[in-house]
Amino acid sequence: MIYRGKVRLLKTNRGDLLWRRWRVHRKGQVGGGDRLPEHIRRYAPGKSWVDIGCMWGVDGAHAFLAEEAGAHSVAGVDVFGPTAEFERQKAARGSRVEFVLGDVTDPRTIERVGVVDVVFCSGVLYHHPSPFDVLAALRRMCGETLILRTSTIPEIPGLPGAAVYFPMLGPRERRLWDLPWLGTQVGISTEFQSHEGYGNWFWGLSPSCLAALLATAGFHIIERFPETFVQTVVCAVVEVPFTHRMPEHRKDPRTAQGMQGPD
Repeated sequence: MIYRGKVRLLKTNRGDLLWRRWRVHRKGQVGGGDRLPEHIRRYAPGKSWVDIGCMWGVDGAHAFLAEEAGAHSVAGVDVFGPTAEFERQKAARGSRVEFVLGDVTDPRTIERVGVVDVVFCSGVLYHHPSPFDVLAALRRMCGETLILRTSTIPEIPGLPGAAVYFPMLGPRERRLWDLPWLGTQVGISTEFQSHEGYGNWFWGLSPSCLAALLATAGFHIIERFPETFVQTVVCAVVEVPFTHRMPEHRKDPRTAQGMQGPD
């Protein structure tokens, strides 16, 4: 009950403001989506770069910014094809950003991307049913630095490494994780929608669970920019402590078993 009350408070503007003031008082970093351009400009110059999940809702904007900031080669990967806005921006900028259509956990996608200096991944991890597969794939692509931004849940006192799996929760259980400022969260605001594929929200990872997953995949967090329900981390690559066999190629979740992706 105490934890539920904490989550409900943090979902309010007042609760979020109090948390931010507390964080600043303790001289800690505070993250935000508006800080992503800062991270991109800091790490892009002179580097090779890939943006995983480059299309949905951003139309390649982060990849274009990396190119503009001085990355010498930029690729973007998504399971959804390039949008009209992406194509328009690419033409207008005379951009050389390469688009790769594919699932990041598909060995063929990993091989096509190869190893790049910086891997950027925002808004992907919680949309995948197997987040460790995603991180293991990112590690295979990453030569130096990972910039990862993902939705999380507040830490659960006394339960380090905790996570919540959203599919098949009942309406009452889902309501706690419904973040109204995000609009519809498929699989939380609604029941799990099989036809939406990766559009569903699968995982609510606590910050300690995220840190453990990263460490197991071969990443060391060097900077953390937390928010009440989001974590942005900058990681360096380290030796992979656990050799994970990537899954065999699977059909695109939008087309498997007759599924269709969202418009």
